[in-house]
Amino acid sequence: MKKTGLLNTRKSFIRNMVNKDINCQNTNGIVKEKSAAIISENEKSSRDDEMYLNYADICKHDEFCGGCFYQKMSYEQQLNTKNGEVLKLLTDKEIKYEKYLGITGSPEIFGYRNKMEYTFGDMVKDGELTLGMHQKKKFMSIVTVDECQLVDEDFNIILQATLDFCKDKGYTFYNKKSHIGLLRHLILRKGVRTKELLVNIVTSSQSGFHSKEYVDVLLNLKLNNNIVGILNTINDRLADAVYCDKLNVLHGREYYMERIMDLDFKVSAFSFFQTNVKAAERLYAEAISWISDFEGKTVFDLYCGTGTISQVLAQKAKKVIGIELVEDAVASAKENAERNGLKNCEFIAGDVFEVMENLSVKPDLIVLDPPRVGVQPKALEKIVNYGVSRIVYISCNPKTFVENLYYLQYYGYKVEKVKAYDNFPFTKHCECVTSLYKQNC
Repeated sequence: MKKTGLLNTRKSFIRNMVNKDINCQNTNGIVKEKSAAIISENEKSSRDDEMYLNYADICKHDEFCGGCFYQKMSYEQQLNTKNGEVLKLLTDKEIKYEKYLGITGSPEIFGYRNKMEYTFGDMVKDGELTLGMHQKKKFMSIVTVDECQLVDEDFNIILQATLDFCKDKGYTFYNKKSHIGLLRHLILRKGVRTKELLVNIVTSSQSGFHSKEYVDVLLNLKLNNNIVGILNTINDRLADAVYCDKLNVLHGREYYMERIMDLDFKVSAFSFFQTNVKAAERLYAEAISWISDFEGKTVFDLYCGTGTISQVLAQKAKKVIGIELVEDAVASAKENAERNGLKNCEFIAGDVFEVMENLSVKPDLIVLDPPRVGVQPKALEKIVNYGVSRIVYISCNPKTFVENLYYLQYYGYKVEKVKAYDNFPFTKHCECVTSLYKQNC
C-alpha cells in the first residue's frame, strides 16, 4: 500500500484552522469587505510561511485531475474569490437584499468529503486500468487519485486495493463507445460521526466478477473506519452515470448511519446526503434559526432528501411535509423519522410540482433545498401562489439561486438576508442561504 506520510504531515498543521468568515455589509448600496485572520496566532508562529502559501501544490494529482479548481490558492484567497462571485451574481441579476452576511469557510478543508464516486477507465487509449476522476478537458481519460486530499485516508486505501484487485484479475472497464466491459464505478460513503463505511462497486452484468474474493480483500484492509456494507450495483444503461438495475449485497447492509443535529439518519446507497456533514450542520442550524415563528405551523420541506431539515423543524412545527423525487431517499426519511420518534412528519415521493398540485393542505412557510438545477418554473409558480409569509432557500448552485430569487422578487418577495457557505474547499462550488418574506400575508 502507498505511503501517504507527506499528505498526513500537511494535513496535521492545516486541518485545525479556525473558522473563517469574510463579512460584507451592504451600506447604502456600497459593499464593504473585512476579512479575519485565517489561522490562529499559535499556528502563525510555528508554521513555515512558504509551505503554508503553497500547501495545495503538494497534491500530486493536480496536473491532471479535474476534481479541484483552486489548488494554487490559499484558503483565504479561495474564500475571497467565491465571496466575490456570489456578490457579482446577486448584483448582475439585480437582487435587492437587505443584508449580505458574507461567506463562512468550512470547519475542515481536508478530508471533508463523505462520498466519492470514482470511474474506471484508462488515462491513455489502451493504457493500464485506472480508477479515479475525469482528466481536465479530457472526458474519456481517467486519472487514478489514490492520494486525494479531500477524502478520508480510508477512501484512498480502498480505491488502491480495488484497483490492484481488478488489475490482478484482468478485468476490463466498460467502454463508453463500444459498451463492452465489466467495471464502471466505485462509490464510497462514510458516516462521519459513526465511522461506518459503505463500499459500492458498479459493474455491468458481464460475468466474471469474483465477489467473494473482493469482499475478503476489503475486510482485510487496515482502516480507521468500519466497513458495514459491500455492494455490487449492476448497471447496463448506456449513459455514463450510475443507475441501479440490480443491487447485490455482498457483505453487511446496504446503508450506513449518520448523526447530525442530534438526530440519527439512515443513509442508503443512493440517497442524497450532504457531502460535508460538519459544514452542512452549521449551515442548517443557521438557516433554521432564521425561521423564528414556525412553532405550531405547517411547513413544506421541498427537495427534502433523507429529511434532515424536516425532522429538525418537526420538533417545533405542527406538521412537516417533505417532498423528494428519489424514492429511496423518501423511504429512508420515513424510517429516520420513526427512529427519531417524530410523528408529525409526512414524506412523499414524486416531482415537487406534481405532488403540490395534488395536496389539499396549504403550508404556512416553505423551505427549499433543490438540486443544482434549482427550482423549476412550474414549481416556483405554485410556491408563489401559496403566498406564504416566509421562505428559506438553501442552494448548492449560486447561478440558479439568483435566477430563482429574481422570480420570487418579481412576485413580491423581499430578500431579507443572504449568506454564502464554502462547504466544498478547493472546488468551484459553494452554497447560499437566504430568507425571504412577503408583507401583508
